[in-house]
Amino acid sequence: MPDITIPVGEPGLPAYLAVPEGEGPWPAVVVLFEALGATEDMRAQADRLAANGYLAVLPDLYDGAPWLRCVQKAMRQMMARRGPMFDRVEAARAWLAGRDDCTGRVGVIGFCMGGGFALVAAARYDFQAASVNYGILPRDPLAALEGACPIVAAYGGLDRSLRGAAGRLDRALTALDVPHEVKEYPGAGHSFLTESRLPAPLNAVSKVVMGHGRGRENAADAWDRIFAFFGTHLASREPST
Repeated sequence: MPDITIPVGEPGLPAYLAVPEGEGPWPAVVVLFEALGATEDMRAQADRLAANGYLAVLPDLYDGAPWLRCVQKAMRQMMARRGPMFDRVEAARAWLAGRDDCTGRVGVIGFCMGGGFALVAAARYDFQAASVNYGILPRDPLAALEGACPIVAAYGGLDRSLRGAAGRLDRALTALDVPHEVKEYPGAGHSFLTESRLPAPLNAVSKVVMGHGRGRENAADAWDRIFAFFGTHLASREPST
């Protein structure tokens, strides 16, 4: 699968594109990465989506810079719900929707930090479905998520950094009448859907505070839920209700 440049601004937005086998058009998904950036593990998630029939693009929200230089800025923009990184998310969505091999229906999936971006983007941009995986909730979910597209979400019960987030998200989406499916996995921690590995200095702390990587045996169920939800709200040509 190729590294590409999405033609927006100068010199453009670097990204990784994963294309399903066979002939399109296909529904598409914007993949929003964890705090570590566009790692091989995040590329593998784009490949996973392509293997299941989705045109997938992983935009580099860090614009080629090392993650250590960018993560604090990214977190500030995520919590403020505005900034250049959100512009890059929308640029990736619009580029996918305009491709000849896309049906025009585009979803978003985010992990960790990317899950927080995906939550905000679900209400701000013209996505047809969103998958939020252990994403930080916006400060005022009822205001931030009004008008959001359908959302499927997964959280780990061992992740103390996001304690209670699944319940708060479920209640907010219920109050807003947004189609959703939120599940907390009691035996799982942060990043249980993927094979991400933190640098050694952070690894021990993250395992204690976030249960990082624990409960990966739940990943299969979480992915089944994501693909079933996307099949209903994204792959379908019928409007979501």
